[in-house]
Amino acid sequence: MKKIKLVATDIDGVWTDAKMHYNKNGDFIKSFSTYDGMAVEILNKRKVKVAIITSENSEIVLRRAEKLNIKNVYINEKDKLKRIKKVCKELKINLEEVAYIGDDLNDEKILKAVGISALTNNSPIKNIVQVDYITNRNGGDGAFREFVDMLVKKNIC
Repeated sequence: MKKIKLVATDIDGVWTDAKMHYNKNGDFIKSFSTYDGMAVEILNKRKVKVAIITSENSEIVLRRAEKLNIKNVYINEKDKLKRIKKVCKELKINLEEVAYIGDDLNDEKILKAVGISALTNNSPIKNIVQVDYITNRNGGDGAFREFVDMLVKKNIC
């Protein structure tokens, strides 16, 4: 197995609890775990790139990525596999060198294509889609961090 050079992630249901909280003005908020932010720092120190690929069109995701200095951020993405292939081409890596964590049906194609795949413990598809790793933590509760810690512990990245 090649070393992982890119860890890609969905947001809603992975970095968040998949809930959307709206106020009376129609604005919504998301809650992010700081553990997942630290995972980005861990990957940066190891010179491993991070990409966010979400089907949501969310300014909040852009703000979180900006705070964490994540350059590869793709919102409103309807074909995640096509996007990750473009990112791989730009980074001059192949899909085998990508680890991806998601949580739902719109992640299925990318999960099947990458070198290492993962789902969150509370994923509604964890008994349907076969992946390499299922986190013990739920989305929004440090699942991304757990995935990164596993990759580091196994010296995969």
